[in-house]
Amino acid sequence: MADRTDLTPAADDAGAGDRPAGEAAASPGAERWLDPAEMKAWLAFLEVSHLLERAIEHQLRQDAGLSHAQYEILSRLEAADGGRLRMSELADVIVVSRSGLTYQITQLEKAGLVRREKCPSDERGILAILTPAGRDALTRAAPGHLRVVRENLIDTLTPAQREALAEGLTAARARLRPASGPRRPNSAPPALEASSRQDPATFPADRAP
Repeated sequence: MADRTDLTPAADDAGAGDRPAGEAAASPGAERWLDPAEMKAWLAFLEVSHLLERAIEHQLRQDAGLSHAQYEILSRLEAADGGRLRMSELADVIVVSRSGLTYQITQLEKAGLVRREKCPSDERGILAILTPAGRDALTRAAPGHLRVVRENLIDTLTPAQREALAEGLTAARARLRPASGPRRPNSAPPALEASSRQDPATFPADRAP
């Protein structure tokens, strides 16, 4: 079957959606097509994800010349002890392939925002280390990044809606990423956290954007 964004039944499956609740499917391997309410949720998630990603990407390019992937790398390094992480750990935390991370780190290294060193405790390991220029790039980008996320997502929801969103996505994340995975259960990109040095609310007066 061709890839479809629409996950409702095709014409030849139309009768499947009319079965009474609890009635067994025609065969054990039959697809569980989305009902209208489920389809509404799925399509809204897709559209908001794409639109928000586009808005974030535009803001980061404009304010700091960074891609969203590069910004997340820098923010994760900024939050790590000593501003450094093993490449393998960083790839797991931001959910990217090793080769994809290597490409992004190479671009950041060329820009002077990150440098690489051999891991002293493991000669096969490589550390990615945030440079002072990388911290400066985060300082430039973070206020606008926070504004885009807040204006286009957080502030559009009521507290109850935010709680429901968090609970739902946490359940989905538990299915996609085992509990033993490297990311902390409630971790967030550090530059969005109130305690972060990149949060504009914590900027000293002489560093305010």
